[in-house]
Amino acid sequence: MAAGKGRQGRSGGSGRRGGPGRGGSASSRSGADRGRGGFSGRRGGAGQGSASGQGPGQRKGQGRGQGPGNDERRSDGEPGRQRGRARRSRRSARGLGGDQVEGRQAVRELLLAGKRRVDEVLMIDDLAGADVLGDIEELSQELGVGVRRVSRRHLAAEALTESHQGVIARAAALDPVDFDDLTADPAAFLLVLDGITDPGNLGAILRTAECAGVTGVVLGRHRSVHVTPTVTKTAAGAVEHVPLALVAGIPSAIATLSDRGFVTVGLDSGGTQSIFELGAGPTGPIALVLGAEGVGLSRLVRERVEVLASIPLAGELNSLNVAAATAVACFEVVRTRDREPG
Repeated sequence: MAAGKGRQGRSGGSGRRGGPGRGGSASSRSGADRGRGGFSGRRGGAGQGSASGQGPGQRKGQGRGQGPGNDERRSDGEPGRQRGRARRSRRSARGLGGDQVEGRQAVRELLLAGKRRVDEVLMIDDLAGADVLGDIEELSQELGVGVRRVSRRHLAAEALTESHQGVIARAAALDPVDFDDLTADPAAFLLVLDGITDPGNLGAILRTAECAGVTGVVLGRHRSVHVTPTVTKTAAGAVEHVPLALVAGIPSAIATLSDRGFVTVGLDSGGTQSIFELGAGPTGPIALVLGAEGVGLSRLVRERVEVLASIPLAGELNSLNVAAATAVACFEVVRTRDREPG
C-alpha cells in the first residue's frame, strides 16, 4: 500500500529500498496526552478533546467532546548564540520557516530532493565516518553547495535543537502552496491541523503523512507551529515532499472543503463512529482533521466536519498522542482506499 515508493538509499521500517535512510518510529514522543484532551477515550470516549478511543466517528451535532566541488573550510569562531537564534527565528516566523535544517537524514533529504536553494552545510570536523555523511558530502558537491567544517562548540552555538547529529544546513525557506491547488485533486487526501503547537508532534505527523501518501497538509497561519528545526529533524526529510498550505482560519477552510466535495472527518474523543467503521473508504477527496493535545478540535471545527470519528482503545491508558493518532487514522484511510472492491 503506502510502502515501497522510496528512492534508493532510503531505509526505514516499511519496505523502502536499502541504504542509510530514515530510521526510527514515525511517531513523536513529545507532548504526551493525559486524561482530558488526549487522543483516545476508552470506554465511551473519556477525555475531552481526544481523538482516539474516541468511540466511533459521528455526524456533526451528536455528543461532541473536546476531546526536516565541496568547499571544506575550518571555522572555530563562535558567534553570538542568542543573537543568531533570534535573527533566524524572526526570519522563519514570516512564513512556513524551514530555513535551518538539522539532523543527518533531514539534511540528506533536503539535498536529495533538490527543490530549494541550499546555501551551505555545516559539519563537525571530527565526526565518525557514516554512509549518510558521505551522501551529504557527495550531494553537496554535485549541487555546488559548500561544506564548512566547524568545531563541536561552533556547531552547538549555531544549532537550534539538541539533536543536530553534527550536521546543519542553511537553505531557502519553504514556500507554502496555495490552498486552492491542494483541493483541485479529485483524489486528494489532506490533513488539516487545528492548532497543533508542538514541533515534535508536527514533525512526526509530516513523516507519517509522507509515508501514507497524503497529498497536502493544511496549517493555520496563526496559533500553530510552523516548520522549525525540530520539525525538520523529526520529519526526517518529509517537509521536502509534503505540500503545506497556510490558511487564515481552519473552520473556514473546512467549510470550503465540504463545499468542494471533500468528506471531512474530525478525529475526536466524542465521536461515536469508530475510525475503523468508515466503510469501504471514499474514492473521492477526503480530509482528516486533527486538533491539538489538551484541547482537541475547536468548537467551530467540530461543528463543521461531516463526521466525528474516534479510535477505540483496549488498554488501561485513555489516550494516544496526536502524532500516534494521526498514524492510525492515515493508514486506515490507506487501507480502505486500497481494498479490492467486493
